[in-house]
Amino acid sequence: MLKPADNERLTRVGPGTPGGALFRRYWQPALLSRELPENDGAPVRVRILGEDLVAFRDTNGDVGIVDAFCPHRRAPMFFGRNEECGLRCVYHGWKFDRSGTCVDMPSEPPDSLFKTKVTINAYPTWEGGDIVWIYMGPRELQPPPPNYEWVRAPKTHRGVSKTFEDANYLQALEGGLDTAHSSFAHNEKLGDMNWVRNRDGAPRLDVERTDYGYTYVSTRNLGADGKYVRVYHYVMPAQQMRGGVTSWTGTGKADVPRLDGHMWVPIDDESTCVFNMIWSYDENVPITPEWYAGDEARWGRGADDLIPGTFKLKKNLSNDFMIDRQMQKTKNFTGIVGLNTQDYALQEGMGKIVDRSKEHLGTTDKAIIACRQLLLEAVDAVAAGQPPRGVEPSTYERVRPYDAVVPPGKTWEAEFAGELVAKF
Repeated sequence: MLKPADNERLTRVGPGTPGGALFRRYWQPALLSRELPENDGAPVRVRILGEDLVAFRDTNGDVGIVDAFCPHRRAPMFFGRNEECGLRCVYHGWKFDRSGTCVDMPSEPPDSLFKTKVTINAYPTWEGGDIVWIYMGPRELQPPPPNYEWVRAPKTHRGVSKTFEDANYLQALEGGLDTAHSSFAHNEKLGDMNWVRNRDGAPRLDVERTDYGYTYVSTRNLGADGKYVRVYHYVMPAQQMRGGVTSWTGTGKADVPRLDGHMWVPIDDESTCVFNMIWSYDENVPITPEWYAGDEARWGRGADDLIPGTFKLKKNLSNDFMIDRQMQKTKNFTGIVGLNTQDYALQEGMGKIVDRSKEHLGTTDKAIIACRQLLLEAVDAVAAGQPPRGVEPSTYERVRPYDAVVPPGKTWEAEFAGELVAKF
């Protein structure tokens, strides 16, 4: 359980909140690069950490993210003209560049110096890994840009997507860190004992703190076949990386030996933007567009799974995620199709913000407990003027997750010794 006061400190992320101050110390994904496909193209609305913003790609191809409302009379900048390296408000023509500087004020006399006194709030941006990143914290504390392995991976070996989740980021993050639930919520193979998660639904967890957050190891007992071991990384404030090199049966390599994970970015206190990343473990095995499209569909977040023009799932709380009770009895554990869809059904079904004072945590919740402890410590550190874990890329840039079946008599530490270091 978590005390109500601590729950509030972690789940509230708007300006001026302790949780919001923490998140603003890190670079955050703001939108996919493909949402801004052309120079001087249409602006895109962005809401992040409780702030309404507008993103645009200027004439030079650089991305600016500014306040959603013009500082003149608060007209919406979304309707602005994106032209000649600036976004021009269509109400009175005031124009701002990507740094927030007012470069034209045609509604004022030509000799007026007023434009030199007016700016629009603008945040630093960086583009990498097919994502536009934003830094919303103190400028003097701005860290170097993100340098995760998946960001460095060749474009041919990487896939990124995003989805909207109608719940607070923390319950979404905790769902991702919870390895035990995959034996149940994601059980697509009822009764099939060749599937490693059916053979042991109570994995043993080991958590070790690091400079970026922690690494945790899930071990499932496969009897005479050894153990299925999966190494994960929790990178603060809200990222998980996990191994997917082994096929789901545990009998060999997956068709595309992959590493993947999520970053959970708070839109506000009650909704989350989930960025999903995948990158190939093997530099000789690219991720083809056709394979990636099929993989996204398996997760339930493919093109046909989204409401057109949005990143929201067609299956959602309004239609009970299209649960099929007959399927639940005969084919899969939930009766819901799509692995991410299953997650969202359970996490959104908890309510917008979970009351964690009513929980009863068990032995497989070690990673969740450790995450909460680190976040609370980080909130305190930021409030005291200290840097939180994982801000500097040097703390995480060489880590890599992995998974495999470890033969009887062998240790995962020895078997994985050469696999847990980034290759890209």
